[in-house]
Amino acid sequence: MKKDFLSIAELTKDELFELLTLADILKAQKELKPLAGKTVTTIFQKPSLRTRVSFEVGIVQLGGHAIFLTDEGVGLGTRESAADVAHVLSRFNDGIVARVFDHQLLLDLAKHASIPVINALSDLSHPCQILADLYTIRQHKKLRDYVKIAYVGDGNNIVNSWLELSTIIPLHLTLAIPYGYEPDTTIYQNALNARVSKIEIIRDPKSAVNKADVVYTDTWTSMGQEHERTKRIYDFWEYQVNTSLIRQAKEDVIVMHCLPAHRGEEITDEALDGKQSVVNDQAENRLHVQKAIMAKLIGRYTTTSDKQKSDTPFQII
Repeated sequence: MKKDFLSIAELTKDELFELLTLADILKAQKELKPLAGKTVTTIFQKPSLRTRVSFEVGIVQLGGHAIFLTDEGVGLGTRESAADVAHVLSRFNDGIVARVFDHQLLLDLAKHASIPVINALSDLSHPCQILADLYTIRQHKKLRDYVKIAYVGDGNNIVNSWLELSTIIPLHLTLAIPYGYEPDTTIYQNALNARVSKIEIIRDPKSAVNKADVVYTDTWTSMGQEHERTKRIYDFWEYQVNTSLIRQAKEDVIVMHCLPAHRGEEITDEALDGKQSVVNDQAENRLHVQKAIMAKLIGRYTTTSDKQKSDTPFQII
């Protein structure tokens, strides 16, 4: 039965760490081609640098072929219904990667497609980014129970996906978010009810980043919110990640931003380009974790419990 990847919440803890391990393998062994002979269509309603390039490069490195469709070419949900698009692409392809405004479009694609659908970003969540972030934290040897991650800024799709992750592994999330910009209510409440992680919304950024292992931020004005830009700059001005704020965290803190950054707004040049910044590692790691996702959902990939035959609990054929 086909599986989709629409949110972090769909993963079990075992599946989560299996993907991280698989990313390690595919990063080290570029000769593996689990997508050989397979075609993946990517649909982008929003502009993209990292997401588009990482997926297309990943598909090619895995031996597959990528087809890129703009929203102007498809008219997803307008010119053609999500159901019709899903049915047609399922006849031609082996997988669909979609970057959309409305999360419901992803749900509709997945409902009607007979091939895996992968969420490359929606207004509600950004699971591939958060997997890459977790991979980056692990890479920098920060991943442990209740690692303190201080997020500063808008309670957007990034925060929603961090909250979903917090239901799977124990984190200490401190969210410095101004009034009126909180994350999705249902996702936040589900995270609290899971009782896996320590989660706090703290209005004062300095208190939120106190002794943090990770300081994370994102743009104050996401795509589709441009008409709110002036108000958002005013409301978020005290939530800038800068040298002064970073000093409140641990001395060996790492600074993260999913990019693109509005330099001088949510983050300063000094913070983004400083020695504590790992933003370029984050960007690169999109490639590795997305390759793992595609290898598992779309590729020639089997799970085995026979550890005498394999050094890992799965095989890439």
